[in-house]
Amino acid sequence: QVQLVESGGGSVQAGGSLRLSCAVYGISTDPYCMAWFRQAPGKEREGVGLIYTVIELPFYVDSVKGRFTISRDNAKNTLYLQMNSLKLEDSAVYYCAADFRVESCNLRPDRYTYWGQGTQVTVSS
Repeated sequence: QVQLVESGGGSVQAGGSLRLSCAVYGISTDPYCMAWFRQAPGKEREGVGLIYTVIELPFYVDSVKGRFTISRDNAKNTLYLQMNSLKLEDSAVYYCAADFRVESCNLRPDRYTYWGQGTQVTVSS
């Protein structure tokens, strides 16, 4: 059974940094695509970025480009989201997601089969 377990959320002041981790269990092959999403209160879940695992190519939405970095440690089956220069509007519950289908590699939440439980990120002034 595939399981994604996130950690690393917390509270930070604007301009600070956090690193989120997403450990993947129960897999024998890499998911084709892994992604980070976030959801703020009263808002829809939105994509932050993804990585095509076959070629380790990341993609980011404009609002986080240059501030957030997605990476993987294959030996640990772990996905990371390094978040720098955090802004108030980055506050949300952050989720990692994974899927094994080629067509899943986009930032539509409904394309992903496996999800983590979410971790809260709160940015204060």
